[in-house]
Amino acid sequence: MKELERLFKALSDGTRLRIICLLEPGSLCVCQIVEVLGLSQSTVSKHLSILKNAGLVSDEKRGRWSYYGLSNKSGKTKPVLSLVFSSACKGSEASRDRRKLQKNSIGAQLRCKP
Repeated sequence: MKELERLFKALSDGTRLRIICLLEPGSLCVCQIVEVLGLSQSTVSKHLSILKNAGLVSDEKRGRWSYYGLSNKSGKTKPVLSLVFSSACKGSEASRDRRKLQKNSIGAQLRCKP
């Protein structure tokens, strides 16, 4: 029960939903997420920590940068993420975030080089 509670609490925040939608296509460097969301690195890291503790995302260090992607764990997260992708990730805010990511991805990738 605690695992499910942690999962839904993690998804109850709009910023964290936006992060999940950004990670749907693949892993991103924290600096790329910061760039798209327009939030401080510490704020984004806090949100990513909550998502990680809920089992929704995993991280990988590459040099001095951390990259986050959706967790490959199955169980309770798969059907919930499927619902998020089919609803929250189809909205206008998620579309704007994806466009901003594509527009800024080359510059952000240069800044995120290990």
